[in-house]
Amino acid sequence: MRILGIESSCDETAAAVVEDGRQVVCSVVASQLDTHGKYGGVVPELASREHLRAIVPVVREALERAGAGFGGLGAVAVTEGPGLVGSLLVGITFAKAVCFARGLPLIAVNHLEGHIHAVVMEAEARGEPVELPALALVASGGHTHLFEVSRGWNYRLLGRTRDDAAGEAVDKVAKLLGFGYPGGPVIDALAPHGDPRGVRFTIARMKGNPVDFSFSGLKTAVLRWVEARGMEDEIARRRELLRANPKPSLEEWLAVTPRATLDLLASFQATVIEELLRRAQAAAEEIGARTLIVSGGVACNRGLREAARRRTLPCPVLFPTPGLSTDNAAMIAAAAFPKYARGEFAGLALRARANLALA
Repeated sequence: MRILGIESSCDETAAAVVEDGRQVVCSVVASQLDTHGKYGGVVPELASREHLRAIVPVVREALERAGAGFGGLGAVAVTEGPGLVGSLLVGITFAKAVCFARGLPLIAVNHLEGHIHAVVMEAEARGEPVELPALALVASGGHTHLFEVSRGWNYRLLGRTRDDAAGEAVDKVAKLLGFGYPGGPVIDALAPHGDPRGVRFTIARMKGNPVDFSFSGLKTAVLRWVEARGMEDEIARRRELLRANPKPSLEEWLAVTPRATLDLLASFQATVIEELLRRAQAAAEEIGARTLIVSGGVACNRGLREAARRRTLPCPVLFPTPGLSTDNAAMIAAAAFPKYARGEFAGLALRARANLALA
């Protein structure tokens, strides 16, 4: 049985067909990085317009790659939230139109649950189902959450960021230093060339819930470090490089990034990773987790993957493949299969919910 997934929560228009909850038949993603890069972040109005332009060709391409039309589908799944309301509306409206015209059931999916099921789907495809209870760390540009995942795909929120999301903090630091948007891949590529102990940062101490996160203090510490060293000319050189070449090579970045700044980047990334893994480890031990799921765009980070591999964790840790770490529609379709089995269908009154909670 095949489900068409549609994802449009932020700045990527995506469609995918997943079979039996474990096989990705096809996955198509139209990125808006070129549109938003010049502004240093996602512009909601522009994102909505780009979704309108892309939704029809993206879905059409996905169905063509799958070798079937709408008649070969069992249902359509779409991201209900959280996300940018204008972007969500494009995907939801299109999905409702398809279901109305073709008589297909509509399934509403929480974006965060989609990220979790990206890992679950790949594990099942390998014949290694995720052991529950699991702890899920969902970290991206818009979210940093810890969820307990129990049988029946029930979720309990254990911790969340109190300010910036992890990916958001990384992007803001990259923008401050002249590396452009998105900043995560650039910092991840440059960090191995610096000393992760070169600049001393501290892990936030949380009052109340010890597995909540906070990244605003770390971001401010980077700002103060930059201000104290008068780095205007260095930052200007990187911005000039970006104007001349929107996608510099690693060698080009290294040519305009002194050793002290490389140490800063390495130390900053190491601190973000320690913040994520320390709290994930504490939460996993607290609930007796049998699996640690790490998903979301930040799961692409090579430094995070390597640190998780080296760290002594209380249970096996699973990452999605890079293509399923960032926003995609295969994860939305995968998360829809348990809902289909339970008969949890949405009506045509489904609306976008920008602040939709998973638990």
